[in-house]
Amino acid sequence: MNPLLDFAGLPRFDAIQPSDVQPAISQLLAESRAEVERLLTNDGPTTWDSFAQPLQDNLERLSRAWGIVGHLHSVNDIPPWREAYNAMLPEVTTFYAGLGQNLALFKRYKALAASAEFEALSPARQRIILNEVRDFKLSGAELPDNDKPRFQELQERLSQLAAKFSENLLDATNAFHLDVTNEAELDGLPADVKAAAKAAAEKANSAGWRFSLHAPSYLPVMQYASHRPLRAQMYRAYAVRASEFGDCASKPEWNNDALISEILKLRSEMAQMLGYQNYAEVSLVPKMADSVPQVLAFLRDLAQRAKPYGAADLAELTQFATTELGFTEIEPWDIAYISEKLKQARYSFSDDDVKQYFPEPKVLGGLFSVIERLFSVQITPDQAPVWHPSVRFFRITRKEQLIGQFYLDLYAREEKRGGAWMDEALTRRRIGNGIQTPVAYLNCNFPAPVGNKPATFSHDDVITLFHETGHGLHHLLTQVEDLAVSGIHGVEWDAVELPSQFMENFCWEWSVLQDMTGHVDTGEALPRALYDKMLAAKNFQSGLFNLRQLEFSLFDLLIHSDPACSRPVLDVLADVRKEVAVIHPPTWHRFPNSFSHIFAGGYAAGYYSYKWAEVLSADAFAAFEESGNPVDPTTGAKFLKEILAVGGSRPAIESFRAFRGREPQVDALLRHSGMTPQTA
Repeated sequence: MNPLLDFAGLPRFDAIQPSDVQPAISQLLAESRAEVERLLTNDGPTTWDSFAQPLQDNLERLSRAWGIVGHLHSVNDIPPWREAYNAMLPEVTTFYAGLGQNLALFKRYKALAASAEFEALSPARQRIILNEVRDFKLSGAELPDNDKPRFQELQERLSQLAAKFSENLLDATNAFHLDVTNEAELDGLPADVKAAAKAAAEKANSAGWRFSLHAPSYLPVMQYASHRPLRAQMYRAYAVRASEFGDCASKPEWNNDALISEILKLRSEMAQMLGYQNYAEVSLVPKMADSVPQVLAFLRDLAQRAKPYGAADLAELTQFATTELGFTEIEPWDIAYISEKLKQARYSFSDDDVKQYFPEPKVLGGLFSVIERLFSVQITPDQAPVWHPSVRFFRITRKEQLIGQFYLDLYAREEKRGGAWMDEALTRRRIGNGIQTPVAYLNCNFPAPVGNKPATFSHDDVITLFHETGHGLHHLLTQVEDLAVSGIHGVEWDAVELPSQFMENFCWEWSVLQDMTGHVDTGEALPRALYDKMLAAKNFQSGLFNLRQLEFSLFDLLIHSDPACSRPVLDVLADVRKEVAVIHPPTWHRFPNSFSHIFAGGYAAGYYSYKWAEVLSADAFAAFEESGNPVDPTTGAKFLKEILAVGGSRPAIESFRAFRGREPQVDALLRHSGMTPQTA
């Protein structure tokens, strides 16, 4: 049997090959088309059991198999997998685009929504039907027949462009490496970073130390390297990835400029075909936010609050660099280095000092302990086929009953796309008299172990791990039994980040850190004095950080609000920076060319959701603060019941109100970010 067609259990990563993709996906597409045709020729009344449920069951097989292919394209992006994915991407996109425009299916869902049965259905199933009606409209089902082919063509092309954008960025990132043979130029770099660079050089049969643009290599250079030319060279290479500069100058096919322009124009064309002024309006339809002006006002209000703090942060950096480090002029590649020096001077510790207290086994133990205490579950190692030897697998149980399972892929690899993300392998749903338990992928890009020591993670890495695990918990701890609103399904995009950002708060709690730290050499727990310094430094330069996120969010919303896409994206970005930024990168910086969140991910006209979800998550965590115990099981049980367990079965704002008993408030976010008058 083709392993992609085996739905009896977990994905068979030990058997699946690129050559399996075309026959399996082609067969599943044919089966799905046949099932759609069968359902549409059924002359009986349209009911949940006769129509919606069988359609959902059949389509899940295709989405499961294609999800595995997409996952392997992300974590093992070698030529055979890239070719297999891209070969079937147009067909899969065509199928789903045709499904979304199928007027007969749309009429069935509308009939179900208007039927006498609708009121008798569960709220979850009612929400699924209403979501389907909305999504059919957004997929062009109501377009005139002569417009539908063009709309479908746009969807197919946009899928191809998104995949190509991501591939270009990975190829451009991998193309650059910098070999250093003079050890004096490595002054300031932590020992483990040098050891990893030495290992990378040896693997490439090169002398000295090899650095790349992947985060575990790039970030420490920018933060610690005293040799300014090294920082400058790395900064420029990173800033111009997938553009007309750098290694891409000889590889014009890696330049994302044309892709960005085409993506924006095609999105705008789609929006106008649907009767909207611009793509941002389309993006907001299934989200919590009501309108583009509302989101712009929210972002600009936060920017106005944050800008004085950002300006003060920059002034402090400039003065320190001038008086203490001897800089006569500060360049962008100096910012992270000066920031680290200032933090060490002010708080007498470095991120590398802290990193030694976060070896991987202690971090995972601490993370699992928080989850177990909050939600009354147990997490234990499990067995499953994996796609790389370093990937691990775990199970979550409650009173010995299986609740969910997850893969953990922690380390950076050349064939793995950058960043960190959670994705689904299986979603909870009822099948007959049983329950299909959910399975998630948790993916990060942390430094791997070097030598005989365990991997050590920076505190930022730990926060990232907690963040992605929050997404995983949203998927894994749901109690909803209907797939389309189970876990993260059906949750408004600007509420999806609530559980993930909520989990980040535990990385700052002493009672949590005590149990998840142990020096990699001595085993000593994180000293309270060092924790106090970390806490004091928590909001170090938070003004600059918040302005940067607001800059990205405004840029994203504005480029998707221009119906004609008439302005170059770099001009829009320059205007946004004039409005909110206090640090201005060089004119040759090509940030948009690597902004995969909005050009190759699901965040188009939705990057603001990170800031909106920060409001929700800070306010939610305030309930634990008010209880006096950050891992209070009673509050945890309520968070589980009202937020995680309900998934997308009701509007996210109703879930938040049920947990907090009121509307969300921005106060907790401002307090957590150090942006209140008391902290000025």
